[in-house]
Amino acid sequence: MNQKIRNVAIIAHVDHGKTTLVDAMLKTSGTFRENEKIGLRVMDSNPLEAERGITILAKTTAIDYQGYKINIVDTPGHADFSGEVERIMNMVDGVCLLVDAFDGPMPQTRFVLKQAISYHLKTVVVINKIDRPGASPERVLNDILELFMDLGANDDQLEFPIIYTSAVNMTSSLSPESDKQVYGMDVLFKTIIDTIPCPLADEEKPLQFQPSLLDYNKYVGRIGIGRVDRGSISLGDSLVCLRLDGSKTNFKVAKLFTFHGLDRIEVQKVSSGDICGIAGLPDIMVGETICPPTCLEKLPSLRIDEPTMRMTFSANNSPFAGKEGKLLTAQKIENRLYEESQRDVSMKFELSSSTESFVVTGRGELHLSVLIETMRREGFELQVSKPTVISKIIDGVECEPFEDLQIDVPSQYAGNIMSLIGSRCAEMVNMIEDNGQTRLNYIIPSRGLISFMNPFMTLSKGYGIINHSFKEFRPKINKAIGMRQAGVLVSTEQGVSTAYAIKSTEERGVMFISPGVNVYEGMIVGENKYSTDLAVNVSKTKNLTNQRSSNKDDTVVLKTPRRMTLEDCLDYINTDELVEVTPSSIRMRKKILNTSERKKYEAHHPEEFVKS
Repeated sequence: MNQKIRNVAIIAHVDHGKTTLVDAMLKTSGTFRENEKIGLRVMDSNPLEAERGITILAKTTAIDYQGYKINIVDTPGHADFSGEVERIMNMVDGVCLLVDAFDGPMPQTRFVLKQAISYHLKTVVVINKIDRPGASPERVLNDILELFMDLGANDDQLEFPIIYTSAVNMTSSLSPESDKQVYGMDVLFKTIIDTIPCPLADEEKPLQFQPSLLDYNKYVGRIGIGRVDRGSISLGDSLVCLRLDGSKTNFKVAKLFTFHGLDRIEVQKVSSGDICGIAGLPDIMVGETICPPTCLEKLPSLRIDEPTMRMTFSANNSPFAGKEGKLLTAQKIENRLYEESQRDVSMKFELSSSTESFVVTGRGELHLSVLIETMRREGFELQVSKPTVISKIIDGVECEPFEDLQIDVPSQYAGNIMSLIGSRCAEMVNMIEDNGQTRLNYIIPSRGLISFMNPFMTLSKGYGIINHSFKEFRPKINKAIGMRQAGVLVSTEQGVSTAYAIKSTEERGVMFISPGVNVYEGMIVGENKYSTDLAVNVSKTKNLTNQRSSNKDDTVVLKTPRRMTLEDCLDYINTDELVEVTPSSIRMRKKILNTSERKKYEAHHPEEFVKS
């Protein structure tokens, strides 16, 4: 046993403060120099993570505290990235369960705690945001206890220590009273050392190492990150990889890394119980076993979550193709998708029936939209289809994924929200009303959540909060769900939009563009107030005459157009539409751009356009 190592994962529902807590642990432990410039949420190194305030990929760091090495894994909180949380349980000996002192346990709290209990991991409960207005740590603690018992925790697991923190202020204490908070995370560090056991690893036995996470570097290829279950690894060792399919591959350790603060440090040797990264095998995979040629003992395989959603990525073929991006071809897109699949085991892709298109599968809309946004910022131009769920055959029956859905909304809007959800084949599980707020719990088909956010936020006036996580596969419901009910306004001409044309068009519905925007035939420029699509010309100009116009004709007052983000567009489009993504623009368009050809196709294939 390595008595001076502690391996711990920080787990919680999204936005309960995991990364901020790791931030506070790093900054108050003396890991950084006094003159070192450190930003907020330093573990969110990806620009998208920093902008969105979410953790997308799990990251490993380590802190030296009073002679102990504490390896910390910062995990994602969003349901789309929950597969990483499950695999991380295999490389730690305990968890810090973080719960918001106001919100209490949420759907993803249940999921991550269920995983920790099933792996029999020691738990330290951290009630965070103790200084938040309306915080009720006593109520939250009771809810946590009920959750533990509901998930079947044994008596030993119910004996958990409780720490109260304000991670953003870098304070902690053993008292639920906010005025007794003390600067620093010493209370948490000492509790981790006292509560979380050291890794049960034998230095003298032959090596066993299993990657739980992957990283990718263009110079060394894939890097497998995991815990050394027994033995040790040295740079240059000749080892064997026992594959998931039963085959074996010999390789030599080219690089060996451990972690400290924000740095990945190259080392010569890693002992049993420690967390490290290993490079040298270009196609190393999560769940495979690394061992010496003299002792081929395989570790149990790790479960890798199956993708639940698919989209089609293809080269941009709109009239504006090549005007804004530098990476345009299908070959460039394929190379980038391959690179991403080397880093993210939950994402897969394959060539579709069209030679310039790829079917990309992932864990959810957010998972795939993050990839699209990353590619867009790298200079790619591409077009993507509407996300669709992946069904599978179980015992001869076609089944689709279902999710646990929790909605918190002001009670005055609850009726409208219930009508909206009811139209998407959701089954109500529970409803609680308290102090003007209503909490609704449903089980809903995953496709019922596609194109859900826009009408949900409209009906709840922006006050609604939604959380969901994958539950199980159930027999498929034979009904069209998740299609947008409203029709769209589609441009009939290529040109530049004018105030004169938009003024007459906005009577038909809601515009997505303002004057001076380049448009082309088949581009979606607005939403029709009726359920049918309408072809409009938004680039026409006013005919000039030799008569002077009055002042009232000189000024055109237009309504503010609806601004659509990438996620809004993916949520909005129907199956006959695409989202065109470039470094400068995000446009929605019809698959068939020509107006007359599109109308002929719709007339001959009406079954493809059924909305309910």
